[in-house]
Amino acid sequence: MTNLTKKTLALAATAALATGCANWRPFGSEEVRTGMVADWYNHVTVYTFDKDTPNQSNCDPYCASIWPPYRPAAGEGPRGDFTIIKRADGSPQWAYKGMPLYTYTKDTKTGDKNGDGAGGVWRAVIVK
Repeated sequence: MTNLTKKTLALAATAALATGCANWRPFGSEEVRTGMVADWYNHVTVYTFDKDTPNQSNCDPYCASIWPPYRPAAGEGPRGDFTIIKRADGSPQWAYKGMPLYTYTKDTKTGDKNGDGAGGVWRAVIVK
């Protein structure tokens, strides 16, 4: 691949990222029998917590140190079933069908779903 080709591809990728918010959707979702496991554009699986209630996180600061809230980037807004809620501290967090979304610190590479079923209360998000 020539340097010109590499630069052209890099510019095209940058343009795609810049316009990506308009076409936002889970990235590279892995198909499963019941739907799709969300594997977001930053290549992490996201989870819900059974102890949350719609539009409210019940994951306290200690919990959030292990299960970081999945936060929107600057300028991102709601898209269909994906909304943004405010945590108790006022910070934003993505939600799917009202349920707050989290990542898991033990997921260390693309495709990891180590948190699915953890403690009987953590679930990988299935997009139907």
